[in-house]
Amino acid sequence: MRIGGGAGGCRGGSGRMAVVPLRPCRAAGRLLPLLCGGVRSKGASLSPGVPGRLTQRRYKKDVLPSPEGPVPSVSITEIRQYLRAQGIPFHDGYSCLHTPSLFTNGREDPPPPTAASAPYTLFIDKTTGSFLCTATLAEGTWQDFQANVELRHRGIPPLSSEEPEEDTQRAREDARCIWDRALPLWELLDEDETSKTKAMFGISLVTDATLKRFGVRYLRTAKSLVFPWFSPRDATLKGLKLVRVEKKGDATAYMEETLPRFDSYRNLFGLPLIGRRDTELVLTGWELDALALHQATGVASLALPRGATCLPPALLPYLEQFKRITLWLGEDLRSWEAAKLFARKLNLKRCSLVRPGDLQPRPLEALNQGLNLTKILRAALPASHKSIVSFRQLREEVFGELVNTEQVAGIKWARFPELNKLLKGHRRGELTIFTGPTGSGKTTFISEYALDLCMQGVCTLWGSFEINNVRLAKIMLTQFATQRLEDQLELYDEWADRFEDLPLYFMTFHGQQNIKTVIDTMQHAVYMYDITHVVVDNLQFMMGHEHLSVDRLAAQDYIVGAFRKFATDNTCHITLVIHPRKEDDEKELQTASIFGSAKASQEADNVLILQDRKLMTGPGKRYLQVSKNRFDGDVGIFPLEFSKASLTFSSSGKSKVKLKKMKEEKASLPKKIPQGGSGASKKP
Repeated sequence: MRIGGGAGGCRGGSGRMAVVPLRPCRAAGRLLPLLCGGVRSKGASLSPGVPGRLTQRRYKKDVLPSPEGPVPSVSITEIRQYLRAQGIPFHDGYSCLHTPSLFTNGREDPPPPTAASAPYTLFIDKTTGSFLCTATLAEGTWQDFQANVELRHRGIPPLSSEEPEEDTQRAREDARCIWDRALPLWELLDEDETSKTKAMFGISLVTDATLKRFGVRYLRTAKSLVFPWFSPRDATLKGLKLVRVEKKGDATAYMEETLPRFDSYRNLFGLPLIGRRDTELVLTGWELDALALHQATGVASLALPRGATCLPPALLPYLEQFKRITLWLGEDLRSWEAAKLFARKLNLKRCSLVRPGDLQPRPLEALNQGLNLTKILRAALPASHKSIVSFRQLREEVFGELVNTEQVAGIKWARFPELNKLLKGHRRGELTIFTGPTGSGKTTFISEYALDLCMQGVCTLWGSFEINNVRLAKIMLTQFATQRLEDQLELYDEWADRFEDLPLYFMTFHGQQNIKTVIDTMQHAVYMYDITHVVVDNLQFMMGHEHLSVDRLAAQDYIVGAFRKFATDNTCHITLVIHPRKEDDEKELQTASIFGSAKASQEADNVLILQDRKLMTGPGKRYLQVSKNRFDGDVGIFPLEFSKASLTFSSSGKSKVKLKKMKEEKASLPKKIPQGGSGASKKP
């Protein structure tokens, strides 16, 4: 159990604020050395940017517990039965059960039977059983809650306090140093400097009164806005976020750093400004959007600490009092998909979504354009819908897909531009089957393929059943650094710090596993970490001992069907590695070469084959074949060049990669891609 978690934000007029860029870009790595006389903290969050600062040896990476772990799952029915058996009153909320706190000195009075929101301060998550006391900030697992109930029965007081970890304490001290040196933005002596600063951050129309209410500060030495994280319990400083603007041609990038590290930064911005009687809320993905919304509409507005990337379940108790929540996370389709995912956690019945569009940009941009933000909020779409809809209800979504064709196509790979030309992008809710000959480098390729997306903010869960997580992490770290760190160990901490900031998680399974256990773990990861990409390497390890008495083809069909259903139900992309059947080494692999029946290729949206046949002379030459593409039908092949030093397959910038598009499974693969143009074909 842990004491001292929870969210924080603005209190009174002594600014509490955080910032997420237009497209969340945790980067910089250059801010903290400029701050507070060179303050350097092990608790700082450093994004994948420029190496060379804050060194810290941290081997710990988030992993999901194995079924043999000490934290068994619990159902909402079991939670209710336990509370009734122990005589603990509770109120059924949207995402949590509300109960009296075990950690407060006085006993809480039970709420009226008709109370819309019980005045209880301990919240139990309906999905995981984890609890949080908003009065004392005590939090823990369901097993921790049961243990404290037993202590209470024995007359022993529950755990009430705990010293923060050394790294956390150091981050708070550094944050206090930086905060004390920052000046309130509205108190800068030079009015011209204030105007230029506000223009630089695009907040010229945000009034000083609004800035003062939320307490925005400015640090001259780093030209950064400073947004503190104050504890909702006692207003002590728990951390902060620094944001600066970086011009890249005509584009503006917002670079940010946090204390403590980004994965520990849970500042629900604006929370202390919320009144107990507020029942309607707008959730935004950027703190400056919350400022704009509050100024233009006067509605209660909060900003998520990680923008559209993740809604940590630990923040759900603070949102229980609201009967209606509108999610307005951004201006692209990625934010729209995130809003639909978050609405599931918050309870669909009380959620509405603002769909991005030219006339409905993000709130700050809408304020700058002089749009009516109140009118946009009133036009928000309900998150829940019936099983049957008419085209009239789908009309706007269809139009949105026609207007935003590039965004609909998905996230582009940075390291594999030729793959973008075929698949067009990585999309949620799809199933990709990946195969290749034994020893061809399937795991090495798929790790770089997933790493590329993870570096762009795609929350990724790895299930490696063939090689252990240490070896997999070593491969990915080498690919991330694009160099052999064995020869430059002095750089290890720099690259490890940056790698640790990626939204990357690992399942702790290894060897044969039950499919139900794996699916349950994936479901837990989607809820806890908002996972949008799951890599399973490989399917053969799902066919455990329980299937020995069952037809193996039928067992594989069941597993593939389970992954297909999971991808669709959770709007999550699954990349599934399957070994090919044994065939003549002289023959090229085809879709029909995938082990098992035809169900795998039928259920898949995409089929990728790593061919180990050399297209050109020279060692290390392989190519990737896209043999199925349900999105738009383009299939084809392109060569890959393997670098043993960096363990990467990504195309070299020096060589011109030749792409050949072809009809699906209707053209034999040539031994060498011809020079000159290539004709594109679609599926018949």
